[in-house]
Amino acid sequence: MSENNFNIIIFQINIHVSNTNKLLKGVKSEMLADLICSNNKEIIITTNKVVVTSDLNIVEKYIKKLNNINSNDIMSS
Repeated sequence: MSENNFNIIIFQINIHVSNTNKLLKGVKSEMLADLICSNNKEIIITTNKVVVTSDLNIVEKYIKKLNNINSNDIMSS
C-alpha cells in the first residue's frame, strides 16, 4: 500500500471502523471490525469472526471508495 493511501486511512481510523461496521450491519453480517491498525506496508483489519468472502468484499469496496485512494494499490487477502 502506498504511503499516501496509508496516511489517508490512518488519519481517520475511528471513522473507518464505524463506517465499516455500519455497512456490515446493513447486510445483517455477524462480523464486525474490531480494530484497524498498520505495519510498515499494510493496513490490517481485525474482526470478531472469521471473514467470509462477501463481508471482505464489502470492506474492500468501502476502502476503495474513500477519497484520494489509489484503488489500484488496494489488495485483499
